[in-house]
Amino acid sequence: SNQSFLQMTQSFRSKLRFCALGLFLPGTGFNCFYLQGMKSFWAWMQLLSLLGGAMGYWLLQQNTSSSGAAWFLLILGFIAIEASWLTTIAFGLRPDEKWDAQFNTEAKDNQKTESGWPVVISVILSLILGAGVMMIFLAIGFEQFFMYQIEEARKISQ
Repeated sequence: SNQSFLQMTQSFRSKLRFCALGLFLPGTGFNCFYLQGMKSFWAWMQLLSLLGGAMGYWLLQQNTSSSGAAWFLLILGFIAIEASWLTTIAFGLRPDEKWDAQFNTEAKDNQKTESGWPVVISVILSLILGAGVMMIFLAIGFEQFFMYQIEEARKISQ
């Protein structure tokens, strides 16, 4: 009755599917929606933060002077994407028995999770992408901060 369509149609939750959603669609919250349905607070927070980040990026593109609100929104989007890759790593590394105990208690035919290499590869790719995007974001953020400081110093000196 109150269960989402996804939960009614599929009681077994695949760790590989969760990891693939987190890896390939980061920040959308689809991996959390997959586990908990439409009631997932964290999925909605990720999705709204990603949309806010897209709006922040658009505002920065439209505005030649950096806007604090735009940077704040951009950071929210960045956090949503990184959180998705982090949950892929954390849940992907969880032992299969623990995964089944938490998410597959109502699985039909006593179906058990057997992760294998695809899950391990998705965890590795999430780590590589997460670290790479984090370094790029920090480099751009520090560059913008120091450019702003130089510009303000020029204004003061004139």
